[in-house]
Amino acid sequence: MKERFFEKISFNQFKKDISSDEELYNSYELPKRKTKYSAGYDFIAINDFELKPNEIIKIPTGIKAKFLDNEFLMLAVRSSMGFKFNVRMCNQVGIIDSDYYNNKENEGHIWIALQNQGDLTYKVSKGDGICQGIFIKYYTCDDVVEKERTGWSWNSNKEGEDNNE
Repeated sequence: MKERFFEKISFNQFKKDISSDEELYNSYELPKRKTKYSAGYDFIAINDFELKPNEIIKIPTGIKAKFLDNEFLMLAVRSSMGFKFNVRMCNQVGIIDSDYYNNKENEGHIWIALQNQGDLTYKVSKGDGICQGIFIKYYTCDDVVEKERTGWSWNSNKEGEDNNE
């Protein structure tokens, strides 16, 4: 069995998060590397969208990722988006933990939030790259954590509230 891979969220999750269009569900592709030595897997836009100056939008990828427990998937904006258009991911770098995969709240559906800090509307066509993901191994101290992920939320933690982000 493969140690790490991308797959589509289920069609039921797709209907909840994106659309009930089965043709659209069947048409989008899993992230891929463009060249032999590319570190990043390019995530592509499922639909056309526009991002106006100073606007923030949340974008579903339709993708989830399975990988080893001592790894994370780092998401970063594609270089050209930042350099040429001043478009950034709202959290600058996204960190997807291995226990996010198949969580009961959303199956581990990966979303990104983009912000246009430029002066022009940024236009994206279906199939354009919107971010890249890189698998990275990490190390921990000798602490033992027993708590398990139960879900995920866009909301920030408030006192006494745990969103398992």
